[in-house]
Amino acid sequence: MSTRSPMSGCSGFSWVTILRLGLVQTALGAIVVLITSTLNRVMVVELALPAALPGGLVALHYAVQALRPRWGYGSDLGRRRTPWIVGGMALLALGGVGAALGTGLVAVQPEAGFALLVASFLAVGIGVGAAGTSLLVLLSTGVAPHRRGAAATIVWIMMIAGFVVTAPAAGHLLDPFSSSRLVAVSGGVSLIAFLVAVIALRGVEPARSAAPVGPGPAQPFARVLAEVWAEPEARRFTVFVFLAMLAYSAQELILEPFAGLVFAMSPGATTKLSGLQNGGVLTGMVLVALVTANGRGPLAALRLWTVTGCLGSAAALAGIAACGFAGPAAPLRACVAGLGFFNGIFAVAAIGQMMALAGTGGAPDGESRHGTRMGVWGAAQGLAFGLGGFLGAAGVDLARLAFGTVVPAYAAVFVTEALVFLAAAGLACRIGGHGAGARPLGPLSVQHAI
Repeated sequence: MSTRSPMSGCSGFSWVTILRLGLVQTALGAIVVLITSTLNRVMVVELALPAALPGGLVALHYAVQALRPRWGYGSDLGRRRTPWIVGGMALLALGGVGAALGTGLVAVQPEAGFALLVASFLAVGIGVGAAGTSLLVLLSTGVAPHRRGAAATIVWIMMIAGFVVTAPAAGHLLDPFSSSRLVAVSGGVSLIAFLVAVIALRGVEPARSAAPVGPGPAQPFARVLAEVWAEPEARRFTVFVFLAMLAYSAQELILEPFAGLVFAMSPGATTKLSGLQNGGVLTGMVLVALVTANGRGPLAALRLWTVTGCLGSAAALAGIAACGFAGPAAPLRACVAGLGFFNGIFAVAAIGQMMALAGTGGAPDGESRHGTRMGVWGAAQGLAFGLGGFLGAAGVDLARLAFGTVVPAYAAVFVTEALVFLAAAGLACRIGGHGAGARPLGPLSVQHAI
């Protein structure tokens, strides 16, 4: 396949264009954090509702990510990604406003409020899936191969920026709290985020004919999905994404409790520990972006960094488990920082590989499968992320029943996560090669990857 992007000329998107697409991810993150974090707190604290209510709604938002392949398939048929990104952002914004309205309503009219919350969180899940999948496809087809690692870093960091800016700003505007103020803040954030996304996308993707890529009628979704799943590389990468993200997310809900129970850390100290981990994630992301930006040399191989990130994450988790037995003198902070660092390396490199591999494989009728493949991988990521937190917490509870003490229980779960990362690393070694994927570890070739 030609290395020339049909949307961006010979060299792919410029850094300015990549930053503009990162703004779309910032806007997406701003709405999502308001719904999954701020509204969660309001339901539990201000409205004294059961914690299971926001927990179930967030799980619903993750569950609907299973529909990502269908949204990717739809964007493949139209050959343009922008309408799907804009449509997804519009649905996400409406879901944000609806969730705020439902939160205020559920306290006085529980049935109507709950129904509106369910509909709104479904809209949020669908909007995130439609916009996020097509945005990654647009990046994968428009970013030059040697810039994919850096592009993934920029987009990810700008999404985090949406979290960082929105959460404290919304918290400030919500004081003193009232339901009407909640709706006004949510509506304002959603509207601003939607407008930012639309403006950022303007002119990035030129208008095209909506005619199918290949001759003849378009293939039905079920057949296209079956063909994508039949591709060994796509199937292998799907399993890798699921395993890696399962291990990545399983420690989220148990790391701070572990530090508090085993090392007697205060809530403030465990929060700082999480900040140390997030700082490590950012450092790992930036490192991969800098090393792979020029696309030259063995260290520019995204597969190498994916495997390194998985192996390093496994080692860090094993180290955290060992710290529990070593006592107060154990280097817990160093292990947590290392976990974040290798998590960041794996995450960015895997997204870069995802963008590279979306265009591999063949369609017998010549139709694009970029969106469908990206949707399959996005569904695996979303489901694993939603499942990982629950399994990690539930695993600790079960292990405490089995062992009767705290340290072995947490250690068992951390070691299990490490083993899952090792399995993911084994799969990552085989991704990006030809045929059965037995080619030795090395860089994804431009001809094969795009």
